[in-house]
Amino acid sequence: MQQELITDIDILEQPNQHTHNRQPTGEIRRTQENAIAGQRKLYIESYGCQMNFSDSEIVVSIMQQHGFGTTSQAEEADLVLLNTCAIREKAEQTIRHRLEELNSLKKRKPALTIGILGCMAERLKAQLLEEEKMVDLVVGPDAYRDLPRLVSQVEDGVRAVNVLLSREETYADITPVRLDSNGVTAFISIMRGCDNMCSFCVVPFTRGRERSRDPQSILAEARQLFEQGYREVTLLGQNVDSYKWAGRANRKETERAQAEGAPVIDFADLLEMVAQIHPDLRVRFSTSHPKDMTDKVLYTMAKYDNICKYIHLPVQSGNDRILALMNRTYTRQWYLERIAAIRRILGEDCGISSDMIAGFCTETEEEHRDTLSLMQLVEYDFSYMFYYSERPGTLAARKYKDDVPIEVKKRRLNEIIALQRELSLKRNQRDIGKIHRVLIEGESKRSKEFLQGRNSANKVVVFPRKHYQKGQYVNVLVHAATAATLLGEVVE
Repeated sequence: MQQELITDIDILEQPNQHTHNRQPTGEIRRTQENAIAGQRKLYIESYGCQMNFSDSEIVVSIMQQHGFGTTSQAEEADLVLLNTCAIREKAEQTIRHRLEELNSLKKRKPALTIGILGCMAERLKAQLLEEEKMVDLVVGPDAYRDLPRLVSQVEDGVRAVNVLLSREETYADITPVRLDSNGVTAFISIMRGCDNMCSFCVVPFTRGRERSRDPQSILAEARQLFEQGYREVTLLGQNVDSYKWAGRANRKETERAQAEGAPVIDFADLLEMVAQIHPDLRVRFSTSHPKDMTDKVLYTMAKYDNICKYIHLPVQSGNDRILALMNRTYTRQWYLERIAAIRRILGEDCGISSDMIAGFCTETEEEHRDTLSLMQLVEYDFSYMFYYSERPGTLAARKYKDDVPIEVKKRRLNEIIALQRELSLKRNQRDIGKIHRVLIEGESKRSKEFLQGRNSANKVVVFPRKHYQKGQYVNVLVHAATAATLLGEVVE
């Protein structure tokens, strides 16, 4: 389940992103075949962000404990689940179209149960379940433990729903079933929910308030993955830098315990604990919010070679007025000071990426140029770039008029993409002539004669296969670069 670099051919159609862990993958992931004879079969399609894919692994684990195997074909399934994305209207339209196809399948196979999970569940439960009758069950992100009961309810002839959000649920005791895994890299969810309330983002309403997971369960999962042959883990959360544990998942209770003198483990502490599992276990994390990115985290990253020198630090806009409208709680200058700290503590080669939204409510041409100028100052290695898409229920939808014409949004987005392509090429060309330690993740997408992996800065590196194997670390001398990829040869 590896996050992939999004190239310029993918960018225009990606959804809005918050600081939420969540670079979109530009793909749909489907369950693989593992059902044995006589088992009921489950098929899941996951849309959107890495948190959704991580959640699907939890769902499969729960359903396997209740007698389901998985299939890679919806036509063979007894239960079909779509793990949905609600980050923008196009994502919802894609899922509606897929539901229409599945309902055609159900006409030929009446016993089939169809359900939606995740972020569309809360927002459209009544519409999909009762009005349009496109699904049999609707389950929110905090109710996956209830799935077996809900499926039984549907089998008894009653449509079922549970979209209750929790202040405690982290699924810490559930071992995810790794779906579509390369056997080398894996995600570990360390927290759920978000308290930031950015005005453009629907995630706090669909995933609830912030909760942190017991660090010992995180460490146990990381150790198990390393023993199984995995060599990289990404600590995943809506805003990993606000991770905090003092014996309870709920953030307010944790802060109360901290005020009473209880020992607290923060994100920097957790990062160090995971890094200490083994020097050959690489550690990444996603995603950070600029207001919470502390020097303590940066110094912890600098201390350990196996903590990758890469930070995804979404800025969204380079203009202070727009940042205030977005409720981002920092200024342009604050953000640039955080970038300066990264460069000072981790060096110029540390990879930095970002999210940018073009055409937010009332954005002027001058304010758009502020975003371009900030990009030039930071020189991002790559970025995830979107035009603004209003989401019902958000603060922006309630308070601001979405008044930037769509053609202006697209033109501004194209200018952002063009600039980022130049910056990516410039940053990658700096790597020519340098030797990079690369973890091999598999074959190159273009040729079986080449392998690919990523360096510490999260850049894709491609090199001749020879005798090297997936899961190995190799040193690669880079001799060429594109805006998206480094090309080189292994040096012994």
